Amino acid sequence: MRTRSLVAAIAFACVAVTPLAAQQHPIQIALFTPVQLVPEHQSVGVLRLNLIYSVNRSVQYVDLGFVNVTSGGASSGVQWAFVAINQGSFTGWQSAAAAVTRGPFVGLQSGWFTSARQGQGLQWGVVNTAASWNGLQLGLVNYTQRLHGVQVGLINIIRQGGTFPVFPLVNWSF
Repeated sequence: MRTRSLVAAIAFACVAVTPLAAQQHPIQIALFTPVQLVPEHQSVGVLRLNLIYSVNRSVQYVDLGFVNVTSGGASSGVQWAFVAINQGSFTGWQSAAAAVTRGPFVGLQSGWFTSARQGQGLQWGVVNTAASWNGLQLGLVNYTQRLHGVQVGLINIIRQGGTFPVFPLVNWSF
């Protein structure tokens, strides 16, 4: 009786996991979209490496390339590129000359230009922008609509609720 239950549980687990595994591939290698191993509407589970430009739904763990784009899923891990654009959420370290996350961001975002719709953690760049940021913005120019934290830079702008709307060196809002 136990053996039957165990076999049934294993069979059910395999059937339940198969659709998820079919949508997420462990490795993506791309020259440019659509010349890539994994179609752009699918997710990558371990490593995405692209030489010019690649689009996938989401990427987990390591995302390396020249222009990395995710089209709306939840991505996490390390994303290093010249241009990194996440249409969905991102958790981890996003580093690029231009690092943009249009969904929720949690972690470290670094580069010449960083941008997040709503974020939590550290933005470290030449120009940092966010609609809503919770944490530290460190750069030459820091801009946010709403801040719960500290800005350190040459020009610091908080549009709503800041101690000062514009202030050099350090600005804050709690």
